Amino acid sequence: MAVQKLPLARALNESLRRALETDPKVVLMGEDVGKLGGVFRVTDGLQKDFGEDRVIDTPLAESGIVGTAIGLALRGYRPVVEIQFDGFVFPAYDQIVTQLAKMHARALGKVKLPVVIRIPYGGGIGAVEHHSESPEALFAHVAGLKVVSPSNSSDAYWMMQQAIQSDDPVIFFEPKRRYWDKAEVDTEAIPGPLHAARVVREGARVTLAAYGPMVKVCLEAAAAAEEEGISLEVVDLRSLSPIDFGTVQRSVERTGRLVVVHEAPVFLGAGAEVAARITERCFYHLEAPVLRVGGYHTPYPPARLEEEYLPGLDRVLDAVDRALAY
Repeated sequence: MAVQKLPLARALNESLRRALETDPKVVLMGEDVGKLGGVFRVTDGLQKDFGEDRVIDTPLAESGIVGTAIGLALRGYRPVVEIQFDGFVFPAYDQIVTQLAKMHARALGKVKLPVVIRIPYGGGIGAVEHHSESPEALFAHVAGLKVVSPSNSSDAYWMMQQAIQSDDPVIFFEPKRRYWDKAEVDTEAIPGPLHAARVVREGARVTLAAYGPMVKVCLEAAAAAEEEGISLEVVDLRSLSPIDFGTVQRSVERTGRLVVVHEAPVFLGAGAEVAARITERCFYHLEAPVLRVGGYHTPYPPARLEEEYLPGLDRVLDAVDRALAY
């Protein structure tokens, strides 16, 4: 059956299964991805079905995981590696930035690095330190990397397929607080290009642009605003490198106002780039300054303070009110 209602984590599992079945050069690697099936069970059952040579449990050494994946890619494989939690990626940051991102350009285009790095990211699960971070802007800033983040099960399924098939290295940020959210997945109909943004709710007064875990919050904000007679448009960016500014621009030219929302700190976050570009492109269409909603510029707090830190409905709607007040 082509259309199924799946949790986001299961959609990723089905996508990885399809990739393993389709291409014998696809291999999965990471800490506990095999026998355990991953801490979020995204790779559950795959080692049993495809063997330890295709789904590989690695030592606790992120630099070694990514370094090995680079070597495999150079030999014609398409490795998909899991970084168990967002805050664990930094031991591999050197490998990602100085090798993975640059090798294609260094080889004058003769070398391809088709590596996908899966990173569960963001908050909402009440985890301890180093388990609830949003480092996406650090990778989007690095030339040579593609950076994407699905917000729903359908995008998770298809964006993973497209990332694995890409000849570029892709940092694939998975919103861990959405792993259990269900949505329909059509496994025969590709919803669109990997790096294209999408209008997921049409509106007239203000554009809300978000990605990953915050898309659902923005949709909830739009539903709440509708009860007050305020029409909000929601754009799911889906990709942070490259960013589809054209879709955002067309939306803002209709609405005249933009609020950018993400979990990561506002300071030097992805929203800053969106705000700058849209201000440049839409200066004479804007009825108010572009506003940003995000986390605070502090280390991620203990679990009991998480809800105060994370952007929620009230902070998004407050920004909408401020935008409309101009």
